[in-house]
Amino acid sequence: MRFVPVKTEDQQAVLVLHRSRDLLMRQRTMILNAIRAHLAEFGMITAQGPRKVVDLARRLSDPDDGLDLPVLAGSALLSLVAQLESLVEEIGKIERQLMAWHRQSAASQRLETIPGVGIITATALAASVPDPSVFKSGRQFAAWLGLVPRQNSSGGKERLGRVSKMGNGYLRRLLVVGATSVTRRAGTTDTWTGAWVRSLLERKPTRLVTVAIANKTARTAWALLAKGENYTAAPAT
Repeated sequence: MRFVPVKTEDQQAVLVLHRSRDLLMRQRTMILNAIRAHLAEFGMITAQGPRKVVDLARRLSDPDDGLDLPVLAGSALLSLVAQLESLVEEIGKIERQLMAWHRQSAASQRLETIPGVGIITATALAASVPDPSVFKSGRQFAAWLGLVPRQNSSGGKERLGRVSKMGNGYLRRLLVVGATSVTRRAGTTDTWTGAWVRSLLERKPTRLVTVAIANKTARTAWALLAKGENYTAAPAT
């Protein structure tokens, strides 16, 4: 069993911000899906993207817009839109607080230099790992996050299965989301990492490549935290 050092009150507070934001984001998604589904019942199919759903729903308050909806349905949808706007405002407040903490955290700023790591991921990692020296290597850190394959040994043969998904699921999800962004930009990234990702995509399914990038990002994050350095992209050769 691996024990992580006790976090400071400041770090615990940052993680409360993250958990609160995560809850509000899930509520936001639920309301967006509800609005989309209710509009679809009246034959109104919205384009992809949260903003498209909100724009269409807001038109309900304009009597001259021409949206043919029953008054009761329109009233209910406007109530959902009001809740949605309140959630967006609260999420914005939390993100501004995270930005303020990021600006005074050297560790968080170092982590943000890694491709695929934004302020949300950087602050979550910096607050979750107060002492990177408890991990002997980047691989141990990636294993703590559940980003290494399960090992299944039988008859003297070692087989690697799917990632273990042990440990902090929130951090793992953030790293996978960031890795997805790196995968999408690989075609226009003129670095060694970009070339490495493109070579993987030629041989492996995109999902596997994304997890491999998340694993690499976790190892890089540990190295930067342990050594106090910034990320420097190696040029493509």
